[in-house]
Amino acid sequence: MEAVKVFQGDWALILGASSGFGEAAAAELARAGCNIFGVHLDRKATLPNAERIQAEIAAADQESVFFNINAADPEKREEALGRMAERAAQPPSVRILLHSLAFGTLGRYFPEKGRAITPSQMDMTVDVMAHSLVYWVQGLLEKNLMGPGGRVFAMTSAGGRRVWSSYGPVSAAKAALESHIRQIALELAPRGITANSIQAGVTDTPALRKIPGHEQMVANARRNNPNGRLTDPSDVARALVLLSQPASAWITGNVIRIDGGEDITG
Repeated sequence: MEAVKVFQGDWALILGASSGFGEAAAAELARAGCNIFGVHLDRKATLPNAERIQAEIAAADQESVFFNINAADPEKREEALGRMAERAAQPPSVRILLHSLAFGTLGRYFPEKGRAITPSQMDMTVDVMAHSLVYWVQGLLEKNLMGPGGRVFAMTSAGGRRVWSSYGPVSAAKAALESHIRQIALELAPRGITANSIQAGVTDTPALRKIPGHEQMVANARRNNPNGRLTDPSDVARALVLLSQPASAWITGNVIRIDGGEDITG
C-alpha cells in the first residue's frame, strides 16, 4: 500500500540524519511527502550511508539536500541555513525539525583510575547534544523557514533522569535538552509552533553501542518490555509522522515516550 503524502511540498530538517533515529525519520517522512534537509557528520568510511539514505528519499519521489558538517559550528550552521532558504520554494516551508545529535563524551566524574571528565569535554557534550537545538531553531525563525504548524522534536532518553556508569555528561545534556524543549514550547506557542522531547525505548543504534555496559541495557529492555522486544528506529519515525500532523497542535512541552511500555516496567 502506497504511503499517503500528508506533507507534500513541506521540508523536514533532520540533525543527525545519517544513522539511527535520524536515518529512520528521514526515510519515513520522505514517504509521507516531506523533502529532507539532512545535517550529518561523516568521514569517508561512513559517507556511503548518507548517500544511501538520499537514494531512499529519491525513491520516495522527494528531494533532499544533505550537509556534511559539524552541527554545532556557528559558521557552518549559518551557511547551511542560508542554502536552505535559497532551496526552499516558499517560506515558511520547514514543517519539522528533528534534533537527533548523539556526539559527546562518555566518562566518569570521579574515576578510581584514569582521567576524569574535563571542562572542555563537558561543555562540548552539552553544547552539541542540547544547546545546539536552540541555535538551530533560532536560525530557522530568523530565516523565516518555520511558521505556524511547525513541529520541533528532540531525542532524549531515560538517562536524562536516571544514572548509568560513565553516562554523566550525556545525562546532563539530555536534562538540558528537555529543559530547552519546554522553553521553546512556551515561547513559540503564540506562533503556532509546538516542541516535544521524544524518549525512545532502548534501541540498538550506533550511539547505544558506544555506552559502556550497553549489552546489559539491551538484555534488561528485552526482558522487561511488555512487547518482548527492543524499540526500533522505525517505531519512532512512524510516531513522528503522526505527531507532525495538524491534529497534534495541542501537544507541546512534553516528554513523549515511544517505547512499547518499557519505561513503566523499568
